Amino acid sequence: MVHRRYLVAWLGLLAVAVANGALRAASFGKTMSELAAHQLSTLIGSAALGIAIWFIVRRWPPSSEREALTVGLVWVVLTVAFEFFMERVVVGKSLSEALAAYDVPAGRVWVFLLLWIALAPLLFYRLGMTKAGRST
Repeated sequence: MVHRRYLVAWLGLLAVAVANGALRAASFGKTMSELAAHQLSTLIGSAALGIAIWFIVRRWPPSSEREALTVGLVWVVLTVAFEFFMERVVVGKSLSEALAAYDVPAGRVWVFLLLWIALAPLLFYRLGMTKAGRST
């Protein structure tokens, strides 16, 4: 089971993602093609979420690699569930429209952001353990 603090931390990640979407809508999303804006937004979001995840893992280090990976996977499940809820229920997109974000051959790179969210806690946990090991 994932500690409650990581579930609350996901809300912070959600805020970062919403801010990234707002940045896209207010700036480069107006001047680029939709696909290019999607790709740039995914890159910016990956960097911003990486920084946030680094802070979370530094503040509340997981107890093990297994917990770090579990945290990342839970965050991905929450993210995908939120995304599908927003697109299907709030926006009213069809299932095929919602799944289009996962079409890598069409240039959609969203799945790589999800992979990053899944693995970043483990990566930062390992980096923290390596640093701790060197300092002793």
